[in-house]
Amino acid sequence: MAKIKYYYNTETCKYEPIRATKKALFLNVFGFVVISLAMALGIIYVYRSNFTPIKESALRAENHELKLNWGILNQELQTAYDHVEELQFKDDHIYRVILDTEPIPSTIRQGGTGGHDQYAALVNQNLEDPALVLTAYEKIDDLKKKLYIQSKSYDQVSELLTEKEKIWASRPAIQPVNNKELKRIAGGFNPKRFHPILKKILPHEGIDFTADIGTPVYATGDGTVTAAYRSTTYGNVIFINHGYGYQTRYAHLHDFNIRNGEPVKRGQVIGYVGNTGRSQGPHLHYEVLYKFKAIDPINFFQRDLDNEEYEKVIELSRKETMPLDY
Repeated sequence: MAKIKYYYNTETCKYEPIRATKKALFLNVFGFVVISLAMALGIIYVYRSNFTPIKESALRAENHELKLNWGILNQELQTAYDHVEELQFKDDHIYRVILDTEPIPSTIRQGGTGGHDQYAALVNQNLEDPALVLTAYEKIDDLKKKLYIQSKSYDQVSELLTEKEKIWASRPAIQPVNNKELKRIAGGFNPKRFHPILKKILPHEGIDFTADIGTPVYATGDGTVTAAYRSTTYGNVIFINHGYGYQTRYAHLHDFNIRNGEPVKRGQVIGYVGNTGRSQGPHLHYEVLYKFKAIDPINFFQRDLDNEEYEKVIELSRKETMPLDY
């Protein structure tokens, strides 16, 4: 039972019970609510200041892990970026140098990817760290562009290599007869040679190789036989068109081993040494022509000779000897 409070009434000289008014009752209730709310807010503030909710704590841990993984991803992207730059360096400074072609211009390799507008959707998402995300996306786009350009470059290099292989296979590059002892060269290329028999300056536009009649004669590069006939001066003679401006001529042959229009490979036997036409003895007269102009065949023997042998062959070709053809 609630205690009744009294007050002394001076008019009646009696103790009378205190009766609460509506206003006093309201103020008491309102004061209680305000104090209770203040205490509740204080408790919540102290709790949030010193304790993290379980769900929020889990989200923070997840966010931290995502940032770590994103950092690792950026490192992997940088490693891939470095590998692509290494491929670009080899492409421009090794492969294309070997193939004698120009490197890809830096303006093409470093071309833009479209600006920041393409990332507007990401920026508008109010990310916590937009710079981190944007940097990664920019690297990925740049990496994709570089890989695409490099892929196209390798396609071009592959085509160039295929063409160069054809050129290397077609270019005259070996001696037309077996000359391991390096003793068969009897006369070299000389545009102003004095002919002791005809007593006049008569250019010798090839190299003479002495050999017994019937010694095999080899095609010095891949090509097609454009002529195989008997001439009053060259005797039995073969012309091979190697393409890319090169032709070779094999003269004074005893016999043919090919036909007109036949494709031939380097090292294939095309005929045999003879003594036909205007010849002083069994030998092969061999010429190399570039764009229909005779050039010194001695410059095309590196394929089957080492440096010392090549120097010796050059020395032999420069010696004055009795002409074997006239």
